[in-house]
Amino acid sequence: MDHIQKTKNELSREKVFRDPVHDYVHVRDSIILDLINSREFQRLRRIKQLGTSSYTFHGAEHTRFNHSLGVYELTRRIINNFVRNYPTQEPGDGLWDDSERMVALCAALLHDIGHGPFSHTFEGIFNTNHEAITQEIITSPTTEVNQILASFDPDLPLKVAQVINKTYANQQVVQLISSQIDADRMDYLLRDAYYAGVSYGQYDLTRILRVIRPYDNKIIFDFSGMHAVEDYIVSRYQMYMQVYFHPVSRGMEEILQNLFQRAKYCYSHKADQMKFSINFLVPFLNDTWTLDDYLKLDDHLMSAYFTQWLEENDPILKDLAYRFLNRHPFKSLLVSQEDRDELMTALQKELVAKGYDPEYYLGENSSYDLPYDYFQPYKTNSQKSPIELITKNNQVVELSQVSAIVKSLAGRERGDYRLYFPREVLHAIQAADPASHDANQAKILQAHLEESNDVTYHIQQRLF
Repeated sequence: MDHIQKTKNELSREKVFRDPVHDYVHVRDSIILDLINSREFQRLRRIKQLGTSSYTFHGAEHTRFNHSLGVYELTRRIINNFVRNYPTQEPGDGLWDDSERMVALCAALLHDIGHGPFSHTFEGIFNTNHEAITQEIITSPTTEVNQILASFDPDLPLKVAQVINKTYANQQVVQLISSQIDADRMDYLLRDAYYAGVSYGQYDLTRILRVIRPYDNKIIFDFSGMHAVEDYIVSRYQMYMQVYFHPVSRGMEEILQNLFQRAKYCYSHKADQMKFSINFLVPFLNDTWTLDDYLKLDDHLMSAYFTQWLEENDPILKDLAYRFLNRHPFKSLLVSQEDRDELMTALQKELVAKGYDPEYYLGENSSYDLPYDYFQPYKTNSQKSPIELITKNNQVVELSQVSAIVKSLAGRERGDYRLYFPREVLHAIQAADPASHDANQAKILQAHLEESNDVTYHIQQRLF
């Protein structure tokens, strides 16, 4: 039965998508092509992959559509390697069962289909969850995606949703899409580095695809590929520190968050005073939105609303829209946890004195990432799927036990804590007569001086 389905599912001629990262994305199955052509998947063309990072790295204009095709392609290549070299010989041998191919490919392609405009910032304001929405898109009979999956196999939508939810019975399929080294991360590190124009995210993908293998119902790597895996871990760390957590991108994100928050306030408390309607956002203001409402949203629609808000009478909404559209990010100060309260109070007083509402012009941003988490039984929040290597003698070892580089990163969060505010406030303090500076201004200037002189390195050490 599976063989008949596969034959019927094959395209008469292979379809390819030209990709700047992977050269070609190969599509041989009609179900994959149909999913790509669905309205829900095509919407991803209008959702940026890196959100506000394009305001720092101007080439980073790529979309969730690009990334999703890339994850599919890497998953396809991995599976083909498994079929050639590690096919299951008998039930329970822990090798690759190719009857799982279509579940894995569909999950790889659709894993990000629930992302909305400006992803995480939008979610924080309007209480949406892209992973839950991804599963709803896959399982709702109203979507083209669901209908395409169900026409191939009535059980396929639920299986794909379970992979996204990490509850699917075959954990090899889950780990291909979601683990500490998976097709999702493999693609976005290379893709984001390429479009951002940086070299941090480069690693030896060819070697990793060569040494990845199924074993004992999980995904592991040949010991001979340890250095390629090390390279991947270090690249991931560098991308988070240098690109994803870039202070300017986070400064734009703070403006965007406050802009959404102010719009929510204006349309909830003084809708009769607003010049322009925002019909597509109304269900989210009222928390009555449906999946259909969500699928109408994209980055382009939000940008159109931002442009309208430039003409509104509310001065805060108008100003924040101007700052976001014309790239005027908030200034940031790197602070330690022990200095946070004192500096926060100083900034609040300075903002009020200069006519700014701290609710919309002072923000906190704490960005931390765990480059690699090895299994630690005594920690309840520890990852349960460490990266494991297998020797020629079939001995399995956890990566940080044999890699000094990874051990130095393992189990330790990296990042920083920043306060964000309009940079003109700092400029005004700097331009004033030093003799007139009060205690609050002195604290702000001292924090800025420390960051400018790279004394922040020592502050970061306290955070680590």
